[in-house]
Formats: sequence, C-alpha cells, structure tokens
Amino acid sequence: MVEIGKINKLVIQRTLDYGAQLDGGALGHIILAKRDIPKRCRPGDEIEVFVYEDKDKHLLATTQKPYALVGQFAKLRVAANSSAGAYLDWGMQKDLLVPRSEQHTRMEKGKFYIVFVFLDKKTNRIAASTKLDKFFSTQPPAYADGEEVDLLIYDKTNLGYKAIVNDSHLGIVYKNEVFRPINIGQRLKGYIKKIRADLKIDLSLQQAGSQRVDQAAQGVLDIIKDLGGSITVSDQSPPADIYALFGISKKTFKRAVGALYKRELITVGADGIKLAGKEGG
Repeated sequence: MVEIGKINKLVIQRTLDYGAQLDGGALGHIILAKRDIPKRCRPGDEIEVFVYEDKDKHLLATTQKPYALVGQFAKLRVAANSSAGAYLDWGMQKDLLVPRSEQHTRMEKGKFYIVFVFLDKKTNRIAASTKLDKFFSTQPPAYADGEEVDLLIYDKTNLGYKAIVNDSHLGIVYKNEVFRPINIGQRLKGYIKKIRADLKIDLSLQQAGSQRVDQAAQGVLDIIKDLGGSITVSDQSPPADIYALFGISKKTFKRAVGALYKRELITVGADGIKLAGKEGG
C-alpha cells in the first residue's frame, strides 16, 4: 500500500514525454517527473520514491528524499514566513509548512526548531508542528531494560535533557549522568534504564556495564570542583587515601579518572589532577 509522506517502492508502468507513470495500486497512477527518472530504468523496474500530493490533489513522486518523513521528529530551519505560517527547509524543492495553529510560539526565519512531520487528514497534505506533546505515543512503551534506542534531544531542563525515543515516546537523560556535551536537536544512541509508572522513560547514554564507572566519574569530578579545581591525589596514591577522599576503590578510581581524561574534562600530571578547559574556570 502506498503511503503519502514516506518512501515507497513502486513499479514503473510506462515512460512518458514528461516523466514516468508509477503503479500506485488502489490510489491509481502516480507521476514521477522526467528529471527524477534514474538512468537505465525501464517499465517493470521497481524504484524507491517519496510520494506526496500537490495543491491540485494530484499524487506525485520524487527520488529526492526529505530530511524527515511523515511520522518523524526532526530539527529543521525556518526558510520563510507568511500569513499561513512558517516554511521549513526540509531538503525538497518546496518548503514544508508549519501552520500558525501548529506553532507553540511564533517561529522566526533562520532559526532551527524541533518539529513533528504529519499528514493532515483533512487536506491530505504534509505539514509540520512544534506542538510535540500531542504526537508522542500513548501506547505503553515495550522496551526492555538496557535496550539500545535512537534518541533526538529536544529540550533541556533542571533535571537534564528531554529526548524523543525512537520517534515515539518521551524520555529523559539526567544531567548527573551526562559526561559529554549534548546539543538540542542532536541525534544519538541511548539505552533504556527504567520505564516509570507515568510511562515516561529514564535513559542512559552508556550501556549498563559502564554506568557504575560513570557515576564514580561524576563523583570524582564533583569533589575536584569542590576542592577548587585540583587535587594532589592520583591513580598512584595509596588505596586508603583514594577511599578516604572519594569513597571508592583504587580500581574504580582509575577507571573514573580514565573516563574523565578521555572526555577532556581533566588533565593528569605529576602534581595531581586538575579540571580542564571550561570545567577549570
């Protein structure tokens, strides 16, 4: 079945002077512009196309692929504004409309926004919205603890970072478990930590086996900050000194220091450990 706003595999029925006629099944013929016909394609060949409806309600296809499909969240830039709403650059010849009624706040030209791409059931036209909450799945999450998922970071709060999980559910990565820079609109891999009673999801950016080290690393980092940005204790110090200051074993301390060093949060020298870069003030 052909899905408007998504990538479909369709068969070329015949070629025309202005393009090709594709088999749209129950939806009838779908026209592919001549400029989009792949070289050496012939009737009977199957090709991947993006299907959409024009202003005259004709179904068209293109081999161009937008930055986001119907049913997906994405970070897109406002290319223009009009009385109808904001138009987003989504990698296609015609920009994507965010109607004024679908704008959480007035969108400004040149700025990026996290939006959801949807198919307007009344007009059968593809549009976008910044009112994200109404597009999250209402079905209970069926993820397993530790399962790898795709994340889109879309907001920052006092608790941490809100993330969209697999273009479906809402989750959060707590700030005390973030050990590298994260930006709004960034896509990255994450892991399911816990599904809460309210169906929201606690997430981790590290696999379960590394969580203890990450927690220790955060503790070490916090203590170095509290002590003015430097300490004389190092991985060469006696285990008793390390435990007295950090409350962890020497082995865990070494792993924590290694993790912080790799993330360029600290520098390690003969005189001890210091905060690096912005962490060091």
